[in-house]
Amino acid sequence: MLSQTDYTRRRTAGALTFLSLAALTLYGCGKKAAAPERPSESGIASWYGHPYHGRKTASGETYDMEGKTAAHRTLAFGTVVQVTNTENSRQVEVRINDRGPFVAGRIIDLSHGAAQSLGITGTGKVRLEVVSAPPTRGLDSFAVQTGAYTDRAEADRARAALAAFGETRVVQREGDQTWRVLAGMEQSEDAANRLADRIRAAPGVTAADVFVVRLDPEN
Repeated sequence: MLSQTDYTRRRTAGALTFLSLAALTLYGCGKKAAAPERPSESGIASWYGHPYHGRKTASGETYDMEGKTAAHRTLAFGTVVQVTNTENSRQVEVRINDRGPFVAGRIIDLSHGAAQSLGITGTGKVRLEVVSAPPTRGLDSFAVQTGAYTDRAEADRARAALAAFGETRVVQREGDQTWRVLAGMEQSEDAANRLADRIRAAPGVTAADVFVVRLDPEN
């Protein structure tokens, strides 16, 4: 049988343990969860306006050059991206609704309105951070663009030269006078990048013209 002194000591120790656990729980609840890291990308941005204003974008929307939208090669349509001009720290959020830029060395093609918000008059150095992305729509597919041509016959010859790399095709968007040659149909961007590396090493291929693009329904 416990003496009154031992009983009191045990009750005091139990109470202190309870208070310690409660304090730790409250501290844990009070701490803010670390913000998830947002996918980012750095490189050169360009912008586009006329003659594309009023035409259909790759997503099917009508392009408004003064809106806050942009073209990207692989981000899903509807993705919202924060673009930071790394030369003056100005920022703007844009929604991806088009494909491009199909020029080597550039990572995003901004609407005229978005470029003005950033103080970009030609091209500029930027950092992209994904703010939000639409729900996944199932299986994504990616291809490798190997060139863009204003002559359809030339595009067909380029496509035939890529037969060793699997399925190849020539695509053209309505209202666009450019034919793009695409190779492969990969289920991940990493797999498409590996295919792009193989194509860049092939004879007669201009490496700067080769990059990965997301396949949209019209492709």
